[in-house]
Amino acid sequence: MKMMEKNRTIVHVDMDAFYASVEQLDNAEYRNKPVVVGADPKNGKGRGVVSACSYEARNYGIHSAQPISRAYGLCPHAIFLRPRFKRYTEISNKVMEILEGFSPVLEQISIDEAFLDCTGTQKLFGSGEEIAKVIKEKIQGETGLTASVGVAPNKSVAKICSEIAKPDGLMVCLPGMEKEFLEDLSLSYLWGAGKKTIRKLEGMGFSRIGEVGRSDREMLEKGMGKMGLHLWLLANGIDEREVITRHSRKSISEEITFQKDTDDGELIERVLFQIADRLTRRMRDLRIAGRTITLKIRLEGFETFTRSKTLERAVSSMSTVRDEATRLFRLFEREHKKVRLIGIGVSNLEKGEQLDLFSETDETDSETEKVFDIMKGLYGDKITRGAFLKRPPDK
Repeated sequence: MKMMEKNRTIVHVDMDAFYASVEQLDNAEYRNKPVVVGADPKNGKGRGVVSACSYEARNYGIHSAQPISRAYGLCPHAIFLRPRFKRYTEISNKVMEILEGFSPVLEQISIDEAFLDCTGTQKLFGSGEEIAKVIKEKIQGETGLTASVGVAPNKSVAKICSEIAKPDGLMVCLPGMEKEFLEDLSLSYLWGAGKKTIRKLEGMGFSRIGEVGRSDREMLEKGMGKMGLHLWLLANGIDEREVITRHSRKSISEEITFQKDTDDGELIERVLFQIADRLTRRMRDLRIAGRTITLKIRLEGFETFTRSKTLERAVSSMSTVRDEATRLFRLFEREHKKVRLIGIGVSNLEKGEQLDLFSETDETDSETEKVFDIMKGLYGDKITRGAFLKRPPDK
Protein backbone atom coordinates (compact mmCIF):
# COMPACT_ATOMS: atom_id res chain seq x y z
CA MET A 1 0.00 0.00 0.00
CA LYS A 2 1.35 3.40 -1.02
CA MET A 3 1.78 5.71 1.95
CA MET A 4 1.22 9.45 1.78
CA GLU A 5 4.11 11.87 1.53
CA LYS A 6 5.02 13.22 4.95
CA ASN A 7 6.28 16.60 3.76
CA ARG A 8 2.99 18.03 2.50
CA THR A 9 1.58 21.17 4.10
CA ILE A 10 -2.20 21.15 3.74
CA VAL A 11 -4.20 24.11 5.06
CA HIS A 12 -7.96 23.95 5.64
CA VAL A 13 -9.82 27.26 6.00
CA ASP A 14 -13.39 27.31 7.30
CA MET A 15 -15.29 30.54 7.86
CA ASP A 16 -17.01 30.82 11.24
CA ALA A 17 -20.85 30.69 11.18
CA PHE A 18 -20.56 32.20 7.72
CA TYR A 19 -24.10 33.26 6.74
CA ALA A 20 -24.96 34.49 10.23
CA SER A 21 -21.60 36.26 10.57
CA VAL A 22 -22.18 38.13 7.30
CA GLU A 23 -25.58 39.27 8.61
CA GLN A 24 -23.99 40.46 11.86
CA LEU A 25 -21.25 42.20 9.86
CA ASP A 26 -23.77 44.08 7.72
CA ASN A 27 -26.18 44.89 10.58
CA ALA A 28 -24.60 46.21 13.75
CA GLU A 29 -27.84 45.69 15.71
CA TYR A 30 -27.55 41.90 15.16
CA ARG A 31 -24.13 41.57 16.75
CA ASN A 32 -23.81 39.51 19.95
CA LYS A 33 -27.40 38.33 19.46
CA PRO A 34 -28.81 34.94 18.37
CA VAL A 35 -29.18 35.06 14.58
CA VAL A 36 -30.80 32.27 12.57
CA VAL A 37 -30.62 32.22 8.76
CA GLY A 38 -33.12 29.96 7.02
CA ALA A 39 -36.80 29.51 6.35
CA ASP A 40 -39.53 31.71 7.79
CA PRO A 41 -40.35 30.25 11.24
CA LYS A 42 -43.97 31.50 11.00
CA ASN A 43 -44.21 31.74 14.78
CA GLY A 44 -43.16 28.13 15.19
CA LYS A 45 -45.27 26.71 12.35
CA GLY A 46 -42.68 27.01 9.56
CA ARG A 47 -41.78 23.87 7.59
CA GLY A 48 -38.25 24.74 6.44
CA VAL A 49 -34.87 24.27 8.08
CA VAL A 50 -32.02 26.31 9.53
CA SER A 51 -29.33 27.14 6.96
CA ALA A 52 -26.92 28.65 9.49
CA CYS A 53 -26.90 30.27 12.89
CA SER A 54 -24.64 32.45 15.00
CA TYR A 55 -22.70 31.12 17.96
CA GLU A 56 -25.08 33.01 20.23
CA ALA A 57 -27.96 30.97 18.74
CA ARG A 58 -26.01 27.75 19.16
CA ASN A 59 -25.96 28.38 22.90
CA TYR A 60 -29.72 27.68 22.81
CA GLY A 61 -29.23 24.34 21.05
CA ILE A 62 -29.93 25.62 17.54
CA HIS A 63 -27.87 24.12 14.68
CA SER A 64 -27.87 23.94 10.89
CA ALA A 65 -30.31 21.54 9.16
CA GLN A 66 -32.56 21.69 12.22
CA PRO A 67 -36.30 22.21 11.58
CA ILE A 68 -36.97 25.94 11.73
CA SER A 69 -39.97 25.29 13.99
CA ARG A 70 -37.69 23.57 16.49
CA ALA A 71 -35.23 26.49 16.36
CA TYR A 72 -38.09 28.91 17.04
CA GLY A 73 -39.21 26.81 19.98
CA LEU A 74 -35.70 26.86 21.46
CA CYS A 75 -35.25 30.61 21.05
CA PRO A 76 -38.34 32.55 19.90
CA HIS A 77 -36.60 35.88 20.49
CA ALA A 78 -33.81 35.06 18.01
CA ILE A 79 -33.43 37.17 14.88
CA PHE A 80 -34.73 35.01 12.01
CA LEU A 81 -33.56 36.03 8.54
CA ARG A 82 -34.00 34.73 5.00
CA PRO A 83 -30.69 33.93 3.22
CA ARG A 84 -29.03 36.53 0.97
CA PHE A 85 -27.02 34.25 -1.27
CA LYS A 86 -25.80 37.00 -3.58
CA ARG A 87 -24.14 38.74 -0.62
CA TYR A 88 -22.68 35.51 0.74
CA THR A 89 -21.23 34.68 -2.67
CA GLU A 90 -19.70 38.15 -2.90
CA ILE A 91 -17.87 37.66 0.41
CA SER A 92 -16.95 34.08 -0.50
CA ASN A 93 -15.33 35.24 -3.74
CA LYS A 94 -13.26 37.74 -1.77
CA VAL A 95 -12.12 35.06 0.67
CA MET A 96 -11.14 32.69 -2.14
CA GLU A 97 -9.25 35.50 -3.85
CA ILE A 98 -7.29 36.00 -0.63
CA LEU A 99 -6.52 32.28 -0.39
CA GLU A 100 -5.34 32.15 -4.00
CA GLY A 101 -2.63 34.59 -2.97
CA PHE A 102 -1.06 31.89 -0.80
CA SER A 103 -1.16 28.92 -3.18
CA PRO A 104 -2.31 28.20 -6.73
CA VAL A 105 -3.36 24.74 -5.52
CA LEU A 106 -6.75 25.62 -4.05
CA GLU A 107 -9.81 23.41 -3.70
CA GLN A 108 -13.01 25.16 -2.71
CA ILE A 109 -15.34 22.54 -1.22
CA SER A 110 -18.19 24.85 -0.22
CA ILE A 111 -19.09 28.53 -0.22
CA ASP A 112 -17.16 29.09 3.02
CA GLU A 113 -14.55 26.34 3.07
CA ALA A 114 -11.41 25.44 1.12
CA PHE A 115 -8.19 23.44 1.15
CA LEU A 116 -4.81 24.80 0.07
CA ASP A 117 -1.66 22.81 -0.64
CA CYS A 118 1.06 25.17 0.57
CA THR A 119 3.90 22.67 0.22
CA GLY A 120 5.42 24.67 -2.62
CA THR A 121 4.84 28.17 -1.24
CA GLN A 122 6.52 27.95 2.16
CA LYS A 123 9.68 29.49 0.74
CA LEU A 124 7.60 32.60 0.12
CA PHE A 125 5.33 32.71 3.15
CA GLY A 126 7.02 30.66 5.88
CA SER A 127 5.85 27.58 7.79
CA GLY A 128 2.31 26.21 7.67
CA GLU A 129 1.52 27.87 10.99
CA GLU A 130 2.89 31.21 9.79
CA ILE A 131 0.82 30.96 6.60
CA ALA A 132 -2.30 30.16 8.63
CA LYS A 133 -1.77 33.18 10.90
CA VAL A 134 -1.41 35.54 7.94
CA ILE A 135 -4.47 34.01 6.22
CA LYS A 136 -6.57 34.62 9.33
CA GLU A 137 -5.31 38.19 9.68
CA LYS A 138 -5.88 38.97 6.00
CA ILE A 139 -9.41 37.53 5.96
CA GLN A 140 -10.40 39.49 9.05
CA GLY A 141 -8.71 42.64 7.81
CA GLU A 142 -10.30 42.57 4.36
CA THR A 143 -13.74 41.13 5.13
CA GLY A 144 -14.33 41.81 8.82
CA LEU A 145 -15.06 38.10 9.39
CA THR A 146 -13.18 35.38 11.23
CA ALA A 147 -12.03 31.99 10.00
CA SER A 148 -10.73 28.88 11.70
CA VAL A 149 -7.68 27.25 10.12
CA GLY A 150 -6.17 23.78 10.40
CA VAL A 151 -2.70 22.77 9.20
CA ALA A 152 -1.57 19.16 8.77
CA PRO A 153 0.22 16.80 6.36
CA ASN A 154 -3.10 15.70 4.81
CA LYS A 155 -6.63 16.90 4.09
CA SER A 156 -8.52 14.84 6.66
CA VAL A 157 -6.38 15.86 9.64
CA ALA A 158 -6.25 19.49 8.49
CA LYS A 159 -10.06 19.59 8.38
CA ILE A 160 -10.31 18.07 11.85
CA CYS A 161 -7.80 20.65 13.14
CA SER A 162 -9.92 23.56 11.89
CA GLU A 163 -13.07 21.99 13.33
CA ILE A 164 -11.51 21.65 16.78
CA ALA A 165 -10.11 25.20 16.56
CA LYS A 166 -13.54 26.82 16.05
CA PRO A 167 -14.37 29.60 16.42
CA ASP A 168 -11.62 31.96 15.24
CA GLY A 169 -8.88 29.43 16.01
CA LEU A 170 -5.77 27.88 14.54
CA MET A 171 -4.51 24.34 15.11
CA VAL A 172 -1.47 22.53 13.69
CA CYS A 173 -0.74 18.81 13.56
CA LEU A 174 2.92 18.21 12.81
CA PRO A 175 4.07 15.41 10.47
CA GLY A 176 4.37 12.10 12.29
CA MET A 177 1.92 13.14 15.03
CA GLU A 178 -1.29 12.26 13.18
CA LYS A 179 -2.15 9.06 15.09
CA GLU A 180 -1.43 10.62 18.46
CA PHE A 181 -3.53 13.66 17.51
CA LEU A 182 -6.52 11.51 16.52
CA GLU A 183 -6.28 8.99 19.38
CA ASP A 184 -8.85 10.35 21.83
CA LEU A 185 -11.16 12.18 19.44
CA SER A 186 -14.79 11.11 19.17
CA LEU A 187 -16.01 9.33 16.05
CA SER A 188 -17.95 12.44 15.02
CA TYR A 189 -14.70 14.02 13.85
CA LEU A 190 -14.10 11.34 11.20
CA TRP A 191 -14.49 13.23 7.93
CA GLY A 192 -17.10 11.50 5.76
CA ALA A 193 -18.59 9.42 8.55
CA GLY A 194 -22.30 10.27 8.76
CA LYS A 195 -24.72 9.42 11.54
CA LYS A 196 -25.48 5.95 10.14
CA THR A 197 -21.79 5.10 9.78
CA ILE A 198 -21.04 6.30 13.29
CA ARG A 199 -23.90 4.22 14.69
CA LYS A 200 -22.50 1.19 12.88
CA LEU A 201 -19.03 1.81 14.30
CA GLU A 202 -20.52 2.23 17.78
CA GLY A 203 -22.37 -1.05 17.26
CA MET A 204 -18.98 -2.67 16.59
CA GLY A 205 -17.73 -1.39 19.95
CA PHE A 206 -15.88 1.77 18.90
CA SER A 207 -16.21 5.14 20.59
CA ARG A 208 -12.91 6.87 19.70
CA ILE A 209 -10.98 7.36 16.46
CA GLY A 210 -7.89 5.74 17.98
CA GLU A 211 -9.85 2.53 18.63
CA VAL A 212 -10.78 2.31 14.95
CA GLY A 213 -7.14 2.87 14.01
CA ARG A 214 -5.94 0.04 16.26
CA SER A 215 -8.62 -2.38 15.08
CA ASP A 216 -8.17 -5.20 12.59
CA ARG A 217 -8.32 -3.75 9.11
CA GLU A 218 -9.70 -6.91 7.51
CA MET A 219 -12.48 -7.05 10.10
CA LEU A 220 -13.53 -3.50 9.21
CA GLU A 221 -13.40 -4.27 5.49
CA LYS A 222 -15.52 -7.38 6.02
CA GLY A 223 -18.10 -5.50 8.06
CA MET A 224 -18.21 -2.24 6.06
CA GLY A 225 -16.61 -2.93 2.69
CA LYS A 226 -14.50 -0.21 1.07
CA MET A 227 -15.81 2.31 3.60
CA GLY A 228 -14.28 0.21 6.37
CA LEU A 229 -10.83 0.40 4.76
CA HIS A 230 -11.25 4.11 4.12
CA LEU A 231 -12.16 4.80 7.76
CA TRP A 232 -9.30 2.61 9.02
CA LEU A 233 -6.83 4.64 6.96
CA LEU A 234 -8.25 7.96 8.15
CA ALA A 235 -8.22 6.76 11.76
CA ASN A 236 -4.51 6.04 11.34
CA GLY A 237 -3.87 9.52 9.98
CA ILE A 238 -3.40 8.28 6.40
CA ASP A 239 -5.03 10.34 3.65
CA GLU A 240 -3.36 10.54 0.26
CA ARG A 241 -6.08 12.59 -1.40
CA GLU A 242 -4.66 15.54 -3.27
CA VAL A 243 -5.93 19.10 -3.16
CA ILE A 244 -7.77 19.29 -6.50
CA THR A 245 -7.79 22.63 -8.24
CA ARG A 246 -11.15 22.90 -9.95
CA HIS A 247 -10.24 25.98 -11.96
CA SER A 248 -7.03 27.61 -13.02
CA ARG A 249 -5.92 30.87 -11.43
CA LYS A 250 -7.21 33.82 -13.45
CA SER A 251 -5.17 36.62 -11.94
CA ILE A 252 -2.70 37.57 -9.24
CA SER A 253 -2.50 40.92 -7.48
CA GLU A 254 -1.03 42.99 -4.67
CA GLU A 255 -2.26 46.28 -3.22
CA ILE A 256 -1.42 48.71 -0.43
CA THR A 257 -3.68 51.12 1.46
CA PHE A 258 -1.87 54.27 2.57
CA GLN A 259 -2.11 55.19 6.25
CA LYS A 260 -3.17 58.66 5.11
CA ASP A 261 -4.60 59.67 1.73
CA THR A 262 -1.75 61.14 -0.32
CA ASP A 263 -1.14 63.22 -3.44
CA ASP A 264 2.64 62.67 -3.33
CA GLY A 265 3.32 61.28 -6.81
CA GLU A 266 6.89 60.27 -5.97
CA LEU A 267 5.73 58.29 -2.93
CA ILE A 268 2.98 56.57 -4.94
CA GLU A 269 5.43 55.53 -7.66
CA ARG A 270 7.87 54.23 -5.05
CA VAL A 271 5.07 52.12 -3.57
CA LEU A 272 4.20 50.83 -7.06
CA PHE A 273 7.85 49.75 -7.35
CA GLN A 274 7.58 47.83 -4.08
CA ILE A 275 4.29 46.21 -5.12
CA ALA A 276 5.74 45.16 -8.49
CA ASP A 277 8.75 43.66 -6.71
CA ARG A 278 6.63 41.55 -4.33
CA LEU A 279 4.10 40.59 -6.96
CA THR A 280 6.58 39.39 -9.58
CA ARG A 281 8.57 37.43 -6.99
CA ARG A 282 5.35 35.55 -6.18
CA MET A 283 4.75 35.00 -9.89
CA ARG A 284 8.21 33.60 -10.47
CA ASP A 285 7.94 31.34 -7.47
CA LEU A 286 4.60 30.02 -8.78
CA ARG A 287 6.10 29.77 -12.31
CA ILE A 288 3.44 31.92 -13.88
CA ALA A 289 3.57 34.91 -16.20
CA GLY A 290 0.85 37.22 -17.48
CA ARG A 291 -0.02 39.39 -20.47
CA THR A 292 -2.41 41.94 -18.93
CA ILE A 293 -1.15 44.43 -16.34
CA THR A 294 -3.82 46.33 -14.39
CA LEU A 295 -3.42 49.37 -12.18
CA LYS A 296 -5.98 49.66 -9.37
CA ILE A 297 -6.39 53.06 -7.77
CA ARG A 298 -8.81 54.13 -5.04
CA LEU A 299 -9.19 57.84 -4.39
CA GLU A 300 -10.36 59.74 -1.34
CA GLY A 301 -14.08 59.18 -1.06
CA PHE A 302 -13.56 55.48 -1.99
CA GLU A 303 -13.95 55.97 -5.76
CA THR A 304 -12.13 53.00 -7.31
CA PHE A 305 -10.78 52.79 -10.87
CA THR A 306 -8.75 50.33 -12.92
CA ARG A 307 -6.59 50.87 -15.97
CA SER A 308 -5.10 48.00 -17.99
CA LYS A 309 -2.52 47.28 -20.66
CA THR A 310 -2.30 43.96 -22.53
CA LEU A 311 1.16 43.02 -23.83
CA GLU A 312 2.05 40.79 -26.75
CA ARG A 313 3.76 38.21 -24.55
CA ALA A 314 3.36 36.97 -20.99
CA VAL A 315 5.90 38.42 -18.55
CA SER A 316 7.03 38.04 -14.95
CA SER A 317 9.75 40.68 -15.06
CA MET A 318 9.67 43.18 -12.21
CA SER A 319 10.91 46.04 -14.41
CA THR A 320 8.22 45.47 -17.05
CA VAL A 321 5.38 45.23 -14.54
CA ARG A 322 6.67 48.27 -12.64
CA ASP A 323 7.15 50.37 -15.79
CA GLU A 324 3.72 49.55 -17.21
CA ALA A 325 1.94 50.19 -13.89
CA THR A 326 3.81 53.48 -13.46
CA ARG A 327 2.91 54.55 -17.00
CA LEU A 328 -0.76 53.77 -16.35
CA PHE A 329 -0.62 55.80 -13.12
CA ARG A 330 0.92 58.81 -14.87
CA LEU A 331 -1.77 58.72 -17.56
CA PHE A 332 -4.61 58.52 -15.02
CA GLU A 333 -6.37 61.83 -14.44
CA ARG A 334 -7.37 62.03 -10.79
CA GLU A 335 -8.33 65.72 -10.80
CA HIS A 336 -6.06 66.57 -7.86
CA LYS A 337 -7.79 64.06 -5.60
CA LYS A 338 -5.65 62.20 -3.10
CA VAL A 339 -4.95 58.47 -3.38
CA ARG A 340 -6.15 56.08 -0.69
CA LEU A 341 -5.09 52.72 -2.20
CA ILE A 342 -2.84 51.62 -5.05
CA GLY A 343 -2.42 48.13 -6.49
CA ILE A 344 -1.18 46.07 -9.42
CA GLY A 345 -2.81 42.98 -10.92
CA VAL A 346 -1.58 40.64 -13.62
CA SER A 347 -4.02 38.47 -15.60
CA ASN A 348 -4.18 36.38 -18.79
CA LEU A 349 -1.80 34.06 -16.97
CA GLU A 350 0.31 31.29 -18.46
CA LYS A 351 2.25 28.51 -16.80
CA GLY A 352 6.02 28.31 -17.21
CA GLU A 353 8.87 30.76 -16.89
CA GLN A 354 8.46 33.37 -19.62
CA LEU A 355 10.94 36.06 -20.55
CA ASP A 356 9.96 39.63 -21.25
CA LEU A 357 11.14 40.30 -24.80
CA PHE A 358 10.31 44.00 -24.86
CA SER A 359 13.62 45.13 -23.48
CA GLU A 360 17.14 44.66 -24.78
CA THR A 361 18.27 44.14 -21.19
CA ASP A 362 15.59 41.56 -20.41
CA GLU A 363 17.91 38.55 -20.37
CA THR A 364 20.17 40.36 -17.90
CA ASP A 365 17.11 41.39 -15.85
CA SER A 366 15.94 37.77 -15.76
CA GLU A 367 19.26 36.43 -14.51
CA THR A 368 19.51 39.22 -11.95
CA GLU A 369 16.04 38.44 -10.66
CA LYS A 370 16.83 34.72 -10.38
CA VAL A 371 19.84 35.55 -8.19
CA PHE A 372 17.74 38.02 -6.20
CA ASP A 373 15.02 35.39 -5.65
CA ILE A 374 17.59 32.84 -4.43
CA MET A 375 19.19 35.31 -2.01
CA LYS A 376 15.78 36.45 -0.78
CA GLY A 377 14.80 32.83 -0.15
CA LEU A 378 17.98 32.22 1.83
CA TYR A 379 18.15 35.44 3.86
CA GLY A 380 14.60 36.81 3.83
CA ASP A 381 14.12 40.51 4.66
CA LYS A 382 17.88 41.01 5.09
CA ILE A 383 17.99 41.16 1.29
CA THR A 384 16.35 44.13 -0.41
CA ARG A 385 16.76 46.30 -3.47
CA GLY A 386 18.96 49.36 -3.15
CA ALA A 387 16.08 51.53 -4.33
CA PHE A 388 14.14 50.61 -1.19
CA LEU A 389 16.86 51.69 1.24
CA LYS A 390 16.27 54.90 3.13
CA ARG A 391 18.29 57.72 1.62
CA PRO A 392 20.33 60.05 3.86
CA PRO A 393 18.90 63.57 4.11
CA ASP A 394 20.26 66.11 1.66
CA LYS A 395 23.04 68.23 3.15
